[in-house]
Amino acid sequence: METKKIDQQVQTDLASFNNDWYDPGAGTFKRICWFLVNALVIINPLNPSSGIRASFLRMFGAKIGKGVVIKPGVNIKYPWFLTVGDHVWIGENAWIDNLAPVIIEDDVCISQGAMLLTGNHDYKKPGFDLMVGGIHLEKGVWIGAKSLVGPGVRCHSHSILSISSTTSHDLAAYTIYRGNPAQPIKKRIMTVGEHA
Repeated sequence: METKKIDQQVQTDLASFNNDWYDPGAGTFKRICWFLVNALVIINPLNPSSGIRASFLRMFGAKIGKGVVIKPGVNIKYPWFLTVGDHVWIGENAWIDNLAPVIIEDDVCISQGAMLLTGNHDYKKPGFDLMVGGIHLEKGVWIGAKSLVGPGVRCHSHSILSISSTTSHDLAAYTIYRGNPAQPIKKRIMTVGEHA
């Protein structure tokens, strides 16, 4: 009698998830305090002031430049992992889920609902292990509304990730990307002169 060999696939076991190796960069008390401040001051739509948001972010260790606009609804995981340059715009409901350092250089625009995600999970491991990687947005980058930038990505100078696009790879300088996964569609050509 012939017996059939059945391949036994390893299965996900979320009960074995363990991220004890991960260091959130601050103790439990500071993280609880930040959770409350984030909900009451940063996310809160009743606070219209970018200046107040920036002050609280600095108080919790963020490096924030001058002329930064932070709209209501912005959600920031850990401010002590955040560096923001001068004249940066962060639109309503943007989510900076920075389990690892996020660097945003000068003159960057992060539009409404955009997500910067520094964490992911290793689908090859039964425990769905946590993986983190920082994000770096160089000068003049524009992250379009509802777009997503994944862990470990560097968006080079003046690159654009178009509306509702997703990238898990670096973006080349002065290049416009669109889609999921985002693909280069054309060069960003900038001009100086009168408005059209």
